[in-house]
Amino acid sequence: SAPSGKINIVATTGMVADIVREVAGDHAQVTGLMGEGVDPHLYKPTNKDSRAVLGADMVFYNGLMLEGRMGDAMTKAGRKGVDVYAVTEELDEQFLLEPAAMAGHWDPHVWMDVSAWSRAVTVVANALGEYDPDHQVDYQKHAAAYQAQLAELDDYVRRVIGSIPESKRILVTAHDAFNYFARAYGMQVEGVQGISTESEAGLKRINGLVDLLVDRKISAVFRESSVSAKHVDALIDGARSRGHTVAYGGELFSDAMGATGTYEGTYIGMLDHNATTIARALGGEAPKKGLNGELTLVGQAH
Repeated sequence: SAPSGKINIVATTGMVADIVREVAGDHAQVTGLMGEGVDPHLYKPTNKDSRAVLGADMVFYNGLMLEGRMGDAMTKAGRKGVDVYAVTEELDEQFLLEPAAMAGHWDPHVWMDVSAWSRAVTVVANALGEYDPDHQVDYQKHAAAYQAQLAELDDYVRRVIGSIPESKRILVTAHDAFNYFARAYGMQVEGVQGISTESEAGLKRINGLVDLLVDRKISAVFRESSVSAKHVDALIDGARSRGHTVAYGGELFSDAMGATGTYEGTYIGMLDHNATTIARALGGEAPKKGLNGELTLVGQAH
């Protein structure tokens, strides 16, 4: 439970929890359910999680089926009077991506486009203002200040990704979490696995990506902190067997942020890390310590 006078808020992923904390400020206690390295596609809520959701004043989640196994808990909480919000609920369907592999479902990884996640901040601010009108002005002020930071981040990502030679703007990762990133910042993205990490990568897909790496002379591929590295390692081995050396470009944050208490453990730090790591590995120009000079993990496993 939250301290007296504070709203008790539960959020699912680290990305959602981070923007809720930024907007709520001192008026709420925010508990995030999924920490560093946790894959929300596979996450199965514990009894403790279910109790936390049912005991909360407000619950914020990503939506778009990202937290598929938590759907029942969200429904039950709503029926018991908990205010439940999907931070993506105001995104227009024309904005959302619907890859063929999703079989009629939207791609949920919208936080990879900073401008889209800025719109999620507005959803959070409005929801908090409705629940706690006495502090509505504070929530709107916090949201505006944070969105100004996100605008700077969006400009930085666009600039450093744009510095990669056009023929080299191909992002090969463990699974298809970067489609919104690719569309927003002008890259081609190829994931070994599909949108959900529950899908198994077939030999045909791996061989096809090895062909791409060799034919396009792609110099680096990327692992993800919340997804097994075995398929990406198979790509590197496959390219090597055909005489083409592919480097490990670094580990990216896809479905989870970095460690709690670190810069990379914030949404801004997460995207700063990803953009800086990608740009530097693929021949672009980006400062090693990133937008705010706080990065520590570029080019490293974490």
